Amino acid sequence: MANPMQALASLLTAGVLMISQPISTVTPQNNPDDLLLVNREWRISGKYTPDVRLSNVPGQVRRLTHEAADHLEAMFAACKQETGKQMLSVSGYRDYEKQTKLWNQKLRNVHGDEAQADAYVARPGASEHQTGLSMDVGQNGVNDSLGEAFADSVAGQWMRENSWRFGFVLRYDKGWEEITGYSYEPWHFRYVGDEHAARIHELNIPLEEYLLLIRRERFLDTLTP
Repeated sequence: MANPMQALASLLTAGVLMISQPISTVTPQNNPDDLLLVNREWRISGKYTPDVRLSNVPGQVRRLTHEAADHLEAMFAACKQETGKQMLSVSGYRDYEKQTKLWNQKLRNVHGDEAQADAYVARPGASEHQTGLSMDVGQNGVNDSLGEAFADSVAGQWMRENSWRFGFVLRYDKGWEEITGYSYEPWHFRYVGDEHAARIHELNIPLEEYLLLIRRERFLDTLTP
């Protein structure tokens, strides 16, 4: 059984993630320089524009933040060297305006059914792609890049086991749908940095749960004399 201080920390950290407004810059889920969280509940402003660059990898929509792009390039090179398969960039950074256009287009395609549109496309401000830290990847020769077929490809299996070595984690795994708010996407990877990626991979938990762990640890650290 947790001691009273640990129980208090758990309640406080859980509460922090349940409150989406106002945004505090001192918590990792709200800090662009820390473990920024973006999902259907935690959205970012349309004014948020990270400093991104064009990644030197094959594919399209290749922009990521500078640090994430560096690690992406190393990851692509390692996959090619270790498996002989060439990965492709499918979709990296998308700004708020682009996400708005994508969601409105999907809404028109489903005749105004917002629930159905939400099932396929994130609303503006709710997409990790706006952070410049997420990349949808595919494998050269695999037709359905943004589909579950990628999970069974050589590159898909390699990414599941090795992306953490380069600071990336699989963001929307099967069975995490109720926690992340998104369907299983074996092609969507998020850059979190080497240390966090190693822990998340070892624990095999979504970013939302990992942030609760981090908040609890940081809170308890503040109570240590």
